[in-house]
Parts: sequence; structure tokens; C-alpha cells
Amino acid sequence: MTSGDPVSTTWRELLALAESRLGSKNDARRLVERASGFEGGEYLAGLDETATPRTRDFFLRMLERRAAGEPLQYVLGRWGFRRLDLFLDRRVLIPRPETEMVVQVALAELAALHVSRPTVVDLGTGSGAIALSIALEAPTSRVWATDVSADALDVARANLAGAGTLAATRVRLEHGSWFDPLPPLLRGHVHLVVANPPYVGDDEELPPEVEGWEPRAALRSGPTGLEDVGRIVKEAPTWLSAPGALVVEIAPHQAMAACAMSEQAGFREVEVRRDLTGRDRMLVARW
Repeated sequence: MTSGDPVSTTWRELLALAESRLGSKNDARRLVERASGFEGGEYLAGLDETATPRTRDFFLRMLERRAAGEPLQYVLGRWGFRRLDLFLDRRVLIPRPETEMVVQVALAELAALHVSRPTVVDLGTGSGAIALSIALEAPTSRVWATDVSADALDVARANLAGAGTLAATRVRLEHGSWFDPLPPLLRGHVHLVVANPPYVGDDEELPPEVEGWEPRAALRSGPTGLEDVGRIVKEAPTWLSAPGALVVEIAPHQAMAACAMSEQAGFREVEVRRDLTGRDRMLVARW
């Protein structure tokens, strides 16, 4: 079957084709849902409907991309993250469940500060997932989000525009490396700094689906993998209010080193929280 084949095809037949090609019922269903527009209760009822030539061609193009190894999230062009439905492409890292936990921990730290209108900084915002989630779930917060990649900021802007909520109006995007593009007036007045920086070392192996598709600059930090984490930890005290908090996603094997860096930077309370799989994942440092 090709995109030029004029024979009428039902979504059920296309689903079977995708399952055969991909060996994954989940991926096949997600492709059908994306191309057909049938979701939830409409999905099963719509499988016996005939795909239009346009939607069928769209489905077949997605199927070829996924069969070639492109991550499902990029193929679909959208992905759920907490309460958000994010636009995604290869310009940004794919948000993962671990990062959803980062947001959860960050929100808890923010609530513990008991600030009526907190200022939050999201460093290396990428798709804008963390910044927009915090703005949405902490409705009085003001969020500054930075990224050194202009391409990533274009994706973040698209997600802010597509959010369609007042939360998006409280997120400000700035182009530059980590803290560099923030206005000097914010020094000493940021209640929460949160980041999911690159933390993979140059020589560490990654799955082919990650290494071959996701942006290297969002994954690899340098020889040790702690280069960007170290810079963030070192500079955060200059920007944080007292009290204030820093939440950074890290690799499990970096927990001890990240804690030592935080204590050396002057943080008095330092801990590492675990992700849903029980692995050390989130550095929490309080100022």
C-alpha cells in the first residue's frame, strides 16, 4: 500500500498495517488517533470509517517516519505533559515523566515558600514544558524562561500561543545561556530556579532513538556531564531570594557530586529526591 494507491481504506485496515510494520499496538493506535482525529470514546466507533485521501496520506507518511526509527513524539508532533498538550519537533528535547516529577517537586518547594506572587526562572526551557506547567499550576507566579537555542524558543513560543490560557501571558521567554539574559533587577528576587539541563557525559552511551534524533546540545554537557549543573548551582545564589529554592534534574549517579557542589555554593539545605522508578533524580537546594 502506498500513498498513491486510490483504493478506499478503513482506519481498521490502516491500524493493522501499522501494527504489522511497527510491532507495537500502542504506536499504531497513536498514529491512527493523530491522523483520524478519533480519540477517547470516538476511537473504536471510527475504526470502520473510510479514511479520506488526505488523512490516509498523512497517516502513511507518519508510519514511514516511525518505521525509520524517528521517535513517536516527533512523528506525532505533539505530546502530553502534565496538563499540557505540547507541540514538539526535533528542535527540542522530548519531555519525559522524570521531568514531570521535576515540576511536581518545584511546585511543592514554591508552595512551601508561602509567597503570594512568586518569581520563577526556568533555565534551558526547550519546549517550554516546565515554564508553562508552573505558570498554569501556580496561578499567581511569574515565570522567566531562558534558552541559548533560538530554535528551541520558537517551539516554546508556539506552545505558549497554543496553550490558550492566561498562564501563557505570565511566561516571558529570553534568548541566552542560563542566567545571562535575565534582567539585573531580578538578582536576589527569584523565589525558585528550576532546570532540566544537559547532564549526559560526552562518552556516555545513549539509546539510538535518543542519540540519533534529539538535539545533542540539550543532552550532553561535556566530559563529566556535570558542567552545566555545576554552573547553575554556582550562579543560583546570586539570583535567589532568601528564602528561595533550586530544583535541578540530574542523572542518578551524579547525586553525591551535585550535593557537594550545592554545599560548596553555600546552600544550607540540600537533598536529592527520587523519581517514580526509585532513582535519584532531582537535586533540591534551599537558600
